Amino acid sequence: MTPGASRAAGLLLGFAADRLLGDPRRHHPVAGFGAVASALERRVHADRRSRGLAYTVALVGGAALAGRAADRLAERCPLAHAAVTATAAWAVLGGRSLEREALAVHACLDRGDLPAARLRLTHLVGRDTSGLDEPGIVRAVVESVAENTSDAVVAPLVWGAFAGVPGLLGYRAANTLDAMVGHRTPRHERFGWAAARLDDLLNLPGSRLGGALAAAAAPARARQALAAWRADAAAHPSPNAGVVEAAFAGSLGVRLGGTNRYGTRTEHRPVLGTGRRARRADVPRAVVLARRVGTGAALLAAGAAWARGRRGRTR
Repeated sequence: MTPGASRAAGLLLGFAADRLLGDPRRHHPVAGFGAVASALERRVHADRRSRGLAYTVALVGGAALAGRAADRLAERCPLAHAAVTATAAWAVLGGRSLEREALAVHACLDRGDLPAARLRLTHLVGRDTSGLDEPGIVRAVVESVAENTSDAVVAPLVWGAFAGVPGLLGYRAANTLDAMVGHRTPRHERFGWAAARLDDLLNLPGSRLGGALAAAAAPARARQALAAWRADAAAHPSPNAGVVEAAFAGSLGVRLGGTNRYGTRTEHRPVLGTGRRARRADVPRAVVLARRVGTGAALLAAGAAWARGRRGRTR
């Protein structure tokens, strides 16, 4: 078995583990990384881009180097290499947990318990949920499912296919730092700039693949998904979230976007798609679409890893 084949097998096994098991209940390695990053941020924070850049390079570089060491140690034994890749993939993927949270909010709505739905929604989004009505909650869930399918499933698989364990760990480190310090708050406006820009860069290929897969996964509405992507994605404040959210909107036949509140800050997001307003039944539809997108990404990532391994062997 070539390193490319063992990498492909590991990506598929890691994806299967995430689908079957979800995130580890205790001692999650991403949570451990977050604790280290938080402790370091308290020690080195300064209101300067240069300090934030050094912080980001140290943590993302450290994660990638640790992955490189694990990759090199295991790649001489195909079974060990597949196991290491699978473990890393399972640790960084979050599709199953995303699905559970979305469906938990849907269950609260089915019971007519809006306060519980608003509270549970805080597990998925950073916006203020306290004043949301049911359509607002549904919109937030569908947008989160779309964006996080790209961030937590498609993008890590892309980097795992082309860079192995270092790609998986380095990508997840960058994405975690963006969630921690990449938002435009007074404390992190400058310090978090590097983390936010690196996350934008690393998510470019995953978001485009995620948008294409969202269109392919709903063939009857592929034209509408691509049209929404072309017409609406560029107006979104994120160069990546807009792509996949617009594609999901077109595939589901709904309209996303609108006003979001983040504490004292209000953002007026562009309308994505030309369909009707999202309804409660669209949450499980979005989950099914996300599952198809994730499965397609896993198969393509495994195929790319295997093909790269074969090309390297014939040179």
